[in-house]
Amino acid sequence: MNPNPLTLPIALVLVAIVVVALSIRRLRTLQRTPHGKRRRITERVLLSFVILLCVVAAGSTIFNAAALRYYRAIYPAPGKMYVVNGRQMHIDCTGEGSPAIVLDAGSGEDSLVWSKVQPYLSRTTRVCSYDRAGMGWSAPQPGPRDADVIVSQLHALLQQAGVSGPIVLMGHSLAGLYIRAYATRYPEDVAGLIFVDGSSPLQEEQGSAELRAHVSISKYLYYSLVAAYALGVPRLIGYCSSVPGFDEPTGKMVAELQCGLLWSEWRREYTSIRRSGDETINTGPYGDLPVLIFSEDPQKMKQTAGIPPKLALEMSVAWSQHQENLKHLSTRSRRIIAKGSGHFIPIDRADLINREVAIFIQQIRDNELRSDYGSTKTE
Repeated sequence: MNPNPLTLPIALVLVAIVVVALSIRRLRTLQRTPHGKRRRITERVLLSFVILLCVVAAGSTIFNAAALRYYRAIYPAPGKMYVVNGRQMHIDCTGEGSPAIVLDAGSGEDSLVWSKVQPYLSRTTRVCSYDRAGMGWSAPQPGPRDADVIVSQLHALLQQAGVSGPIVLMGHSLAGLYIRAYATRYPEDVAGLIFVDGSSPLQEEQGSAELRAHVSISKYLYYSLVAAYALGVPRLIGYCSSVPGFDEPTGKMVAELQCGLLWSEWRREYTSIRRSGDETINTGPYGDLPVLIFSEDPQKMKQTAGIPPKLALEMSVAWSQHQENLKHLSTRSRRIIAKGSGHFIPIDRADLINREVAIFIQQIRDNELRSDYGSTKTE
């Protein structure tokens, strides 16, 4: 059964109503209590504050829920919806040509993260961005959210949409695991792999204990985020207005999708990272399958906000080594470090992706061999 995005807001409003009712009841009986004058004044002030807080919270929650429904209505899915396992999944295909590029977003992201990439690459070949179940415009799917399940759903979606092989899979961040799983399960369909600062299997279990503890997302932080978004706090501080790096209409859509993210679905995928890692740890190598690797600038990672310099340096070195190891997946691989870019290379350095991927596709078409396989360059 699909999680209802209104369930939590309704629950919060009902709780606020109950608390307000109990507080008002207590205020009415306060004068008859045997407590001293100072105690009654203090309690009256506190109860009045609680009532005000609950009214503001309920009002903000109702406004946020209404705004989410409104913007969902005016920002329909840009592509097409297909039924996979009885649930709607979204895919947006543009351009023509072969091999087609299939774009897979990172954790908690949706197909709009490719908005600065897809239009340009569509001049070269067919390009399809999609939303995993529970992300963007795709409905949640029951069951686990590990790599094997996600790959099966993507394969079914591509069949429904008429996207047949050969395809080139491009995965950002966590989707680096998923494109490896897909290439292993359906090797006859895959003409190439592109990792965009892609994750490696079980990378979260490496590094010092201090680093692992610092970058892990605690359940307390998760529940705080869930409550904050349901209460409409991000909307009140302007987070839902736009996301920098996009044109104004796209930035607004990206912001609204993020503000309407089903956090329960994100957490199901996040907590399946270990299982996805176990499923992909033995994937590859893929012989002479063309592989292109984009990595963020290590200098940017060293400056990651909220992480002490010592841990940021450790994380940067470890991540760079993971990226370097991806070259072992093929004898026809090469790595490009995106100068000045953080983790979101499709936004920070779309120009680099657009140029290099267009060349990559043409080389696959021509079966052209390069002299720089195994290299790492900074551009």
